[in-house]
Amino acid sequence: MNWRSYLEDRNKMFWLLQIAGWSGYALVQYMGSLMHEMREIWIVIVLLGAYGGFLLTVPMRYIYRSIWHKHPMFQIVVVVLCSYLAAATWAVIDNLTNWEIYKFGFRPTNLLFYFQLTVVKFYIMLTWSVLYFVIKYYQLLQDAQQKSLAAASMAHQSQLKMLRYQLNPHFLFNTLNAISTLILVNDNKGANQMMSKLSRFLRFSLDNEPIKRITLEQEISAAMLYLDIEKVRFGDRLEVIVNISDEAKHALVPSLILQPLIENSIKYAIAKTEAVGRIEINAAVVDSELTIAVSDNGPEPFDPSKMRIRGSGVGLVNTKERLKALYGKQFSFNLSANTPTGCVASLKFPWQTAEH
Repeated sequence: MNWRSYLEDRNKMFWLLQIAGWSGYALVQYMGSLMHEMREIWIVIVLLGAYGGFLLTVPMRYIYRSIWHKHPMFQIVVVVLCSYLAAATWAVIDNLTNWEIYKFGFRPTNLLFYFQLTVVKFYIMLTWSVLYFVIKYYQLLQDAQQKSLAAASMAHQSQLKMLRYQLNPHFLFNTLNAISTLILVNDNKGANQMMSKLSRFLRFSLDNEPIKRITLEQEISAAMLYLDIEKVRFGDRLEVIVNISDEAKHALVPSLILQPLIENSIKYAIAKTEAVGRIEINAAVVDSELTIAVSDNGPEPFDPSKMRIRGSGVGLVNTKERLKALYGKQFSFNLSANTPTGCVASLKFPWQTAEH
């Protein structure tokens, strides 16, 4: 039996609870009869009584559904009346069944005896009615919560998409500016190479959903595409070193999370040094956390007092916001001094793989 289908289908859930509830009522009635040493035929009386209650509450369901959007006071009046009428009818049926089967055709002289136990059965019917409304309101509350979660999820995904797509125009502006510079100095070959590598990088960007994560190995491949573009501009002046542990390669990371960090090093370190500029990417898993560091050998030691200057760009602010949206408070993002000169941008967040 597919229980999930019963939980999600309101009609199936009603019949499941209806059968279970009246079966439980019959069992309780039968267990109570054992204390009074009733004859075995009494079980038939019990089953017929439970079946009568089962049938009488079915039309009550449709009545309650028809008044669902009415005023609460009107609902209370209808519930009390329906419960009492159903209880009176049930009492007559129950008494007739008892007299016909258990007492061999007994009939009382007073018609009021047909309605005996109506009050007891009224409480049972009223309890059924209250449970019906409680379950109905609970289901509505669950629906509201699911809609709220769905809306929050959509808003969260929209936020991630917005943050992720902000990288493209920012990155394109810088790259196209570099291509324009190459064209102005008549370096058509370099401009052509940069355009070719740019198309490969953008194809990678479009092939990956903004809200999905990729492995760090794939992220490094994308970073190398970007660095290939920059190597056209800097040539031998740009050196790249990558050290990633085997465990870290399979870690899931937000797509293009490294590109702003590398771009920051290009802008503030590589472009400002006449010597060979070095960008080093290190990644490892420590205590179930993925640690990534992007360091450079800028011409000057990194000054924490100037951190606002180097960390105020769109890319780094964007990176921090993306990590906050994905991991809440379970991440860290810091800029610190490299030895002897330059800067280190370090990320740390929970280590997760596609298998987990």
